[in-house]
Amino acid sequence: MSNSKFDSIKKTGIWMDKDKAIIVSLYNGDISLNTILSGMEHFHIHGGSGSRTKGGPQDVVHDSKYLEREKHQLKKYFKDVALEIKEAKAIVLFGPAETSTKFNKELSSNYKELSTKVKDIVKADSMTKRQVKAWVKDFYKSAS
Repeated sequence: MSNSKFDSIKKTGIWMDKDKAIIVSLYNGDISLNTILSGMEHFHIHGGSGSRTKGGPQDVVHDSKYLEREKHQLKKYFKDVALEIKEAKAIVLFGPAETSTKFNKELSSNYKELSTKVKDIVKADSMTKRQVKAWVKDFYKSAS
């Protein structure tokens, strides 16, 4: 274990996708892990009849309703995660798809103090909790 000043600050790694965020915090050699479920509904948007004439415009209305609901659910999910990491001094975001990038944009817009602490955003496949923990430890080990 190194005794650098970097060890005594709370370093956080967040693996996230649309379903959950696995938050790993490193502080003074201790590791804590917390999972926040997004509560996101999975919308399967598709046209009803298959023909472009009957029911076409109604599909668009439904699509926008679903997208609006998804946007609100995502905002609440991001707020829950932001509240959980408010003590972090260094943050790394990683995971599949674009959820990490969207979360970073949300931090930049609505949680400016937290957004300044984001050190990196990394694309990563699905991982077990153990793999997430190891990844975060390795990230900060190479960063210090």
